[in-house]
Amino acid sequence: MYKIVQYIAIISLFAACSQKSEPNALVMPVSNTIEVKDTDSKDSILLKAAHVVPTTNQYLALQNEFIAFIHFGPNTFTRMEWGNGMEDPKIFDLQNLDTDQWCKAMKDAGMKMVIFTAKHHDGFVLWQSRYTEHGVMSSPFREGKGDVLKELSESCKKYGLKLGVYLSPADLFQIENKDGLYGNLSEYTERTIPRQVEGRPFENKTTFTFKVDDYNEYFLNQLFELLTEYGPIHEVWFDGAHPKRKGGQTYNYLAWKELIKALAPKAVIFGKEDIRWCGNEAGKTRDTEWNIIPYPEDPGQMNSFPDLTEESLGKSEDLFKGKFLHYQQAETNTSIREGWFYRDDEDQKVRSADDVFDIYERSVGGNSTFLLNIPPNREGMFSPTDVSVLEEVGQRINDTYGVNLLSSANGPKEVLDNDLSTFKLLGQGAQEMVIETNTPVTINRLVIQEAINTHSERVEKHALDVWEDNAWKEIATATNIGYKRILRFPEVTTQKMRIRILESRFYPAIASISAHYYKARPPQLSIERSVEGLVTIFPKKDSFGWKPHGEDVAGNINSGYNIRFSTDGSEPTATSEIYDRPFNIPSGEVKAVAEVNGKLGSVASQKFGIVKKDWKPAGEDSVIGEHAAVNAFDGDPATFWSSVEKSGTHYINIDLGKDYAISGFTYTPQTFSSEGMIEKGTVRISADGKTWKNVEDFQFGNLINDPTTRTHMFQSKINARYIGIESKFIAGNGKAAAIAELDFLLD
Repeated sequence: MYKIVQYIAIISLFAACSQKSEPNALVMPVSNTIEVKDTDSKDSILLKAAHVVPTTNQYLALQNEFIAFIHFGPNTFTRMEWGNGMEDPKIFDLQNLDTDQWCKAMKDAGMKMVIFTAKHHDGFVLWQSRYTEHGVMSSPFREGKGDVLKELSESCKKYGLKLGVYLSPADLFQIENKDGLYGNLSEYTERTIPRQVEGRPFENKTTFTFKVDDYNEYFLNQLFELLTEYGPIHEVWFDGAHPKRKGGQTYNYLAWKELIKALAPKAVIFGKEDIRWCGNEAGKTRDTEWNIIPYPEDPGQMNSFPDLTEESLGKSEDLFKGKFLHYQQAETNTSIREGWFYRDDEDQKVRSADDVFDIYERSVGGNSTFLLNIPPNREGMFSPTDVSVLEEVGQRINDTYGVNLLSSANGPKEVLDNDLSTFKLLGQGAQEMVIETNTPVTINRLVIQEAINTHSERVEKHALDVWEDNAWKEIATATNIGYKRILRFPEVTTQKMRIRILESRFYPAIASISAHYYKARPPQLSIERSVEGLVTIFPKKDSFGWKPHGEDVAGNINSGYNIRFSTDGSEPTATSEIYDRPFNIPSGEVKAVAEVNGKLGSVASQKFGIVKKDWKPAGEDSVIGEHAAVNAFDGDPATFWSSVEKSGTHYINIDLGKDYAISGFTYTPQTFSSEGMIEKGTVRISADGKTWKNVEDFQFGNLINDPTTRTHMFQSKINARYIGIESKFIAGNGKAAAIAELDFLLD
């Protein structure tokens, strides 16, 4: 790590500067992108990095902080994560739509913008496009005259929310349709955008000429519609998903960008040079999220951008590898539900307020933007559970960060005036600031912001001390700051605090410091059962089943709590039985909740199938290495059965020990890799373990991108002692089958 002291040799050549200005000889123009020369030393590269700043649009996007994603479409009705492009538009049987309800819930959560999936990978459009019939115009919704995006745009204006659009570059309808434009090998010729359609004139008379093929023309025409008839648009969202390719189709992003910059001058573009993916869909954050990123070429001239998923992207040693230094902020995206689209209100888990608030603090307080997906249900509304979580999170944000406990404190006025345009420039000498309150305050959060729009991201490490027992005591440390850093620590009461800058790239410019108190809630809970049927309940470490982020949410929650639980399907209350030791349950559902002083936390629930202690393998087509069949029912999802790679089907059979009336099963894919995920298969049974018959087919979608436990309920109960799973199709056209855990349900 390169410390501020490394610049002393350079700075000593110049006269000492004041605390309010940088050395004139070292001042260089700030820019969104700065080229690195072959002759630049490491110190020179870091100095350049200290002058890379966001554009005005990027800076305003960062100030949105907490924004929403809306995934809605045919998948909502088919209950699939990814459609195939051949869905009959009539499946979009939307009878009601309440975008006002969406916007009110988002506003209550503290969100400032919503990004709407106007077209997902299936190619189905949710607005009245001139250029396709595959969309709402061919659905029963509003008798074919409905326009979901238009209604949302009007609701956004009503509730003061900004609007962004997601237009999927991938388009399975255009791929699968025999007359589809995607990959049709058409020539690149001069095309006028928009293509005029008789009877549907545009109010905006701007036109563009691009040399493109048929699919890029189609895409540009639809972009023109979105950017001129539903605006203003503040973000255009592209991803790199390719569910299927055809004809060597490429995307002319530079043409798309020209159109966007001209028609939506306030918009940032996700997935390109403005905003980058955080690298996961789980809500996981990096401890150090630098937004100054090295590139091998000028990002402003690039047609495609890689997904930047490495743990380290902008540390000093990373910067030395680039030819250009570019400001490109991260968006931390995940879904409030298991999956991007709504499936149901029974089996599809919803993130708790604890989890969402924790992601908010880690993402917004970790130099990124929090993008949370809320999928509307088949009634055209957010489900009540989702709304309740959003309202609770908004209340916590307001209760915690709406009160600044340093509002009347004494210290550097530039950082205490609640004005990001003023800042304290820390020059030579002590890299610290001392703040004192008139009376002692109890805090467990501190927010620090740099003046990144004028002075870039410069702090590499900092610490917080409080004055306690007539001495300074360090209570929190972190790496960079950037747009915003939220320090979280056990509550402490003090009248004086000190922020020390331990390492930086150049003179740090601190724009804001505020202190806050978060009133802890009861922790989330996890419920597990051993192979012998012994149930244990404990504070949750992994907060969600869908793409778990692995953060310890319970780490910031009070420890003085009781656990209340039920086993009869009822919701546990403050008078329910107290959990004090593990207990046995043969099958059924356990629900549990933590209680602190009569206040209940989030209810955890877990369905358990048949106890597995008497199960035995009854045959499998093959085994590779240590991945024996018994691993598929050992109660440990970290182990798994895997067949060898070969063409054809794979199977695993299990002896349950006695006959059961089975109502369904759950399949947990192995997550060591993306191999072996059974997308389609057959359940079969046997009376003797020798002669087998097929009883029901099953199918699970999007396993590779969403490798979570899936449930299949049988059309009618199956009576069996011997039961088997046979694969028909492996996700990604794989040749081996794998199972981390199987459970068979009785109810």
